[in-house]
Amino acid sequence: MTTRRHFLASVTAVVTAPRLSWASVGSPDFIAAAKVGDGFSMSGFTADGQVAFSVPLPARGHAGAGHPTLPIAIAFARRPGRYALVIDCTDGSVLQSLTPPDGIAFNGHGLFLDEGRLLVTVEQRDDDSQGQIGLWDVAQGYARMGEIATGGIGPHDIKLMPDGETLVIANGGIATDPSDRTKLNLPDMMPNLAYLTLNGVQETIELDEELHFNSIRHLALRDDGLVAFAMQWQDDPSYAPPLLGLHRRGEAPVLADASLTEAILMAGYAGSISFNGAGTEVAITSPKGGRIHRFTPEGSFLGAVVQPDVCGLVSLKDGFLASDGFGNFAKVSGDKLIQLQKHDVSWDNHIIAL
Repeated sequence: MTTRRHFLASVTAVVTAPRLSWASVGSPDFIAAAKVGDGFSMSGFTADGQVAFSVPLPARGHAGAGHPTLPIAIAFARRPGRYALVIDCTDGSVLQSLTPPDGIAFNGHGLFLDEGRLLVTVEQRDDDSQGQIGLWDVAQGYARMGEIATGGIGPHDIKLMPDGETLVIANGGIATDPSDRTKLNLPDMMPNLAYLTLNGVQETIELDEELHFNSIRHLALRDDGLVAFAMQWQDDPSYAPPLLGLHRRGEAPVLADASLTEAILMAGYAGSISFNGAGTEVAITSPKGGRIHRFTPEGSFLGAVVQPDVCGLVSLKDGFLASDGFGNFAKVSGDKLIQLQKHDVSWDNHIIAL
């Protein structure tokens, strides 16, 4: 097992090119994957929706990770994926293509740690969908260092807690066929929220039995350690379960309900999640329902904002930035939706802050 101490001791080289900063590519605030005609891309853009750069991808992307200082982005394939590209955003060149070990698939998310020295990738095993995070030594040319179990099946999103040591993982609970994404274990699925360090899992949180169909998929994190998680219901959507959960370590999770009508309109699917810049609201999106649901951090429903095929969502200082499958960027401020820019692409599921 790789420990943090062992990792830090192993870093004896500096990160190689590019030697520029994010300012050299237009100081983008965010990155996002998109469908462009018959192809796919990863783009960087500013808070007002202006695209700063765009690079092609070999297949559909999902989420990404931006290096904290260098203009390097990792583009992750849609799960279960077999590629993660290290992209030089100054010229769009692919510095490296990362491939998971045999019998392992990437699951669409990852992030940089330790000031960009370590890349972690969310993964699952082909044979049983057990989750793990892969560890890649950036200074050694993204050499594979090992992996750590996530404590669950079908992990998806990952965030770094404010202590700088603990990772929180959304274990979706769904075992899938790696060839066609067929869901294999729905009657017995059991999602969880797991907290782990480089030394292994420290804590897991499960939902009540009657909510075991609620796959925990995506995460948002407030500066004080409040974790918000978005869920996707895998049973009869007319049940209209809560799709937002909130959790503090050492406490029971809080599940947030919308009004019944609005809950039904979400179609059992929350695609992305974010706190606003002030941390006074948390919101989830549903491309199936064409709506954004806003809540207080305590879980009280504030209302819905309508935007067809909306999915991407990220924090702005005074609200949220949302993207949709029709190429739009829009600002969400309270209950108001302000259209910003429209691009000739179909934005994919997520907006990732740099």
